[in-house]
Amino acid sequence: MIELKSPHEIELMRAAGKIVAETHKLVKEEAKPGVSTLKLDKLAEDFIRSRGAIPAFLNYRGYPATLCISIDDEVVHGIPSQKRIIREGQLISVDVGAKKEGYFGDAARSFFIGEPDEEAARLLRVTEEALERGIEQALPGNYLGDISFAVQKTAEDNGFSVVRDLVGHGIGKNLHEEPQVPNYGTPKTGVRLKEGMTLAIEPMVNVGTWMVKILEDEWTVITTDGSRSAHFENTIVITKKGPEILTQI
Repeated sequence: MIELKSPHEIELMRAAGKIVAETHKLVKEEAKPGVSTLKLDKLAEDFIRSRGAIPAFLNYRGYPATLCISIDDEVVHGIPSQKRIIREGQLISVDVGAKKEGYFGDAARSFFIGEPDEEAARLLRVTEEALERGIEQALPGNYLGDISFAVQKTAEDNGFSVVRDLVGHGIGKNLHEEPQVPNYGTPKTGVRLKEGMTLAIEPMVNVGTWMVKILEDEWTVITTDGSRSAHFENTIVITKKGPEILTQI
C-alpha cells in the first residue's frame, strides 16, 4: 500500500532530508587521498547524531555502517573499512540516510577524487542528469513508468546502461516503502502518481553491462564486467506544483 504524506509529515521528511544533504557535503569535503572510508563513516555518524537524528542504514537488515561507500566498479553497498583508503583517481559513490522524529531521508552522490578522465566525467554528468530527468516526470497524473523510462533513456542515449537488479523506492515512516521505482520501464505504465507520494529515485548507471553481482561480504554490489558505476539519488515529494527535492540544503 502506498501512503500519501500529510503536510506535517512532509515537513518532518524535509528536516531529515536536510540532514542527509548536509552529511553529503561534509563527507565530500573530507574525502581526500589518504583518508580511510571508515573515518568518513564515523564523521557521518557523529554528524547525524549531533543533529538529533539516527543513521538510517546502521544495523538496518544487519548492515554494519552509517554510509555505503562504493568505489569504481562497486555499484552500491560498499562497506566502510579502516583498510579502504581513498586514492587519487577513484570514482566514489556515497549513499546515506537519516531518521529524525520518525521519518526518513535518503540520498546518494557520486564524485571523483582529483581530475576526472573523460569517461568518468561523462558518467557522472549523465547519471546526475538521469536523476534530474526522472524527477521531472514525478507529476500528479503521470505514471511510475514515466520516471523509469526517463532515467533509462537518458543513460542509454549516452551509451551507458542502467542497473536492473536494484531499484528506488517509496520512503517515509520506513526507509523502504511501496512502490518500487525501477530505473527502466515503459511510459504510461505502472502506478499512477499522486500528490503526497514520497519517493527515493536513484539511478545506478554503468559504463558497461547493466549486470551486477554481490561479493562474499553479502552487501557490496559490483558490475560483472569490472566497468565503473555512478549513483545519484534524492528523496522527493510529489506536489500539485510538481516534484520537490527534500534532500537538499
